[in-house]
Amino acid sequence: MLPYYYSVSEYLKDTYGKKLYKLSLSGNMTCPNRDGFLDTRGCIFCSGHGSGDFAVKDIDKAKTLISNKYSGSEYIAYFQSFTNTYADAGCLGDDILELLDELNHIKPVWIELGLQTINNSTADYIRRGYPLSVYDEAVSNLLSIGIAPVVHMIIGLPHETISDYIATARYISDSGASGIKISLLHILKDTDLYDDYCKGLFKALTMDEYLAAIGAILPVLPKSMVIHRLTGDGPKNILAAPL
Repeated sequence: MLPYYYSVSEYLKDTYGKKLYKLSLSGNMTCPNRDGFLDTRGCIFCSGHGSGDFAVKDIDKAKTLISNKYSGSEYIAYFQSFTNTYADAGCLGDDILELLDELNHIKPVWIELGLQTINNSTADYIRRGYPLSVYDEAVSNLLSIGIAPVVHMIIGLPHETISDYIATARYISDSGASGIKISLLHILKDTDLYDDYCKGLFKALTMDEYLAAIGAILPVLPKSMVIHRLTGDGPKNILAAPL
């Protein structure tokens, strides 16, 4: 049995008095890891949809897609694919921060940061594209405008251990993040990660191994930290492992 954690559903009910559903949207952006600014290949695990395989461009279509689960009239607009602060102005430069500050005074704004790991060798392997100091600066800048970010970490990255997962989780909680998204490493076909998997360079986690990692991470997080995700689903048509 997993220890208690503060789920995003509980947080939304506490904050807004009701359950809200996200609309998974595409802002038609790209990513500095794909457009040549940092790289052209993307992160090693990322699909051709920029991890937005369930995102759509039309908000009415997004509402229809969740209509069997939600009949309310209030939603969270969740821009999921690629890097959704990456328009002409950049990722998190002064102009973007100024815009986010302005928007945050109109309605609540969440910014999610893809840290994934604090292990430098793993970060290089997955082509994250930036050193840990860039994450630190991004969090500091967001906190300065009153936005405490939600930070992503991945369990199951090749050759990482439970000690690595705990270290990353502690770093995220100590950095000032308000929430965390814990994801299982999905090995998707037609990615460089899939090629390494087929070569036998690493193994996918078993269900028991994943649950053990989750059980080790949750106790080191503050009780007030919102857990936005404990796992996720890869598109079944391109998911190679774990099944």
